[in-house]
Amino acid sequence: MLARTVGEQVLAQGPEIVFAGVQTVLDSADVLVGNLECALTAGGERQSKSYTFAAPPETAQALGLAGFDVLSLANNHSMDYGSQGLLDTRANLDQVGIASVGAGVDATEARSPVILERNGLRLAFLAYMDVPAEFTGFDAQSWIATASQPGIAWADLDQIKTDVAAARLQADVVVVLLHSGFEIFDAITSTQRAEAHAAIDAGAALVVGSHPHILQIIEQYQGGLIAYSLGNFVFDDYKGLLNASIILRVVLTPAGVESYDYVPILIENGLPMITSIDHARGIETLIAP
Repeated sequence: MLARTVGEQVLAQGPEIVFAGVQTVLDSADVLVGNLECALTAGGERQSKSYTFAAPPETAQALGLAGFDVLSLANNHSMDYGSQGLLDTRANLDQVGIASVGAGVDATEARSPVILERNGLRLAFLAYMDVPAEFTGFDAQSWIATASQPGIAWADLDQIKTDVAAARLQADVVVVLLHSGFEIFDAITSTQRAEAHAAIDAGAALVVGSHPHILQIIEQYQGGLIAYSLGNFVFDDYKGLLNASIILRVVLTPAGVESYDYVPILIENGLPMITSIDHARGIETLIAP
C-alpha cells in the first residue's frame, strides 16, 4: 500500500526509500511477486467505501527499483478510484516493466495468466479476490470483470479449477495469488481453505494469500504449498505485531515446490525492515498429502 504517509515519503525522499530496508533480500529473487493494495493514479473517481487508497503515480518507480516482476491487482483496493484508477495503475506498472495479474479490461484479461520464464522454468501466475461486503454496504463483487466491464477476477471455485488447469498446460509451475479471508483474524476461514485447496487440486504448486493483514499458517497440502496470509509489508497505520511479517522465499522446480524459508521483517513508519526477531514462529504446519 503506497498511499497516505508512504506516498508522502516517496515524494519527499525519493522512490528508493520504500524498500531500502529489505532490498538485499529482494535482490536475491529470480522472480519477485507481490500484492499491490492501492491504485497508482492521480485521477479516477473515489469509490464510496470505508478506505480508499490512491498512491502518487511516482510510487511505481519504487516498485520498479525493488525489482518486482508480477503484482496482483485482485484485491479490494485496486479499484478504489474506479475503472480509470485501475487502468492508470496498469499503465503505470507497465511503464516500469511490471506485469499485473487478476484484473483487466474485461473478464478474459482479468482471468488470464501472466507467464514468465526464468532459468529454463516456465511459470504461470493467476490471482483472485474473495472478501466479504463492508459494514458500509460496499460489496467488492461489484468490481468483478465482465465481458464488457473492467474489473477483477473473483475466486469462484469452478473458475479457479478451470483457469489453473488451463495455465498448467502452458507452464511448468502455476502460482495462485489469493486475496481472501477476514481482516485481523488469524484463523483460516473455510472459504480460504476451499479456494486454496481447489487451486492445488487443479495443478497449482503454490498459493500465496493476502487480505487478513496478519500472518497466518503455512500449509503443505497434496504436494503443494499454501501461505494463507503473509500479513502486511508496506503499510502504515498498524500497531504492534500487525507490523511483524515475513518475506517468503520458495524454490520451484518442474516438480513443484522443492523448499521454502522466510526472512522476518518489521514495519517502521510504514516501511519494511529486516529484523533478527522472528515473530513468525509457529506459522508453519505440516498437513500430510
